[in-house]
Amino acid sequence: MSGHSTHENRHVVSFKTYLATGTALLILTAATVGVSFIKLGGWNAIAAVGIACLKAILVAFVFMHLLYDKKIFLVIFSVAIIFLTIFLALTMFDILSRGEIYPDYEEPIEKNAVIYKKAEPAPTGEPVEDSTPKNH
Repeated sequence: MSGHSTHENRHVVSFKTYLATGTALLILTAATVGVSFIKLGGWNAIAAVGIACLKAILVAFVFMHLLYDKKIFLVIFSVAIIFLTIFLALTMFDILSRGEIYPDYEEPIEKNAVIYKKAEPAPTGEPVEDSTPKNH
């Protein structure tokens, strides 16, 4: 052996911390779903990206052990995630306002696409026939 110390600093995270982090992630997921039901227009996507930013930072701090490592790694990762969130939000603002500048972009590309058709309820009491072609 060369006499150099190979002592590693290891941190063991408690089960309680993992459980609290998992609970916080579930609450933030529920918040994302809750925000999706509020009619905010294009702000729904921006709110969802903001909540996703919080979740990513929480996962990195606890599950990737950045909270217990050198603080410079924590700062670098946090700043990177925050800037990514800002850039995504700014892109979404641009997409939301394109209809005001270019009216052609406000309408669907294919107006008769299946996605825009309203579903017709099947009549009750009558069997619904399968409309897929059969290969014989």
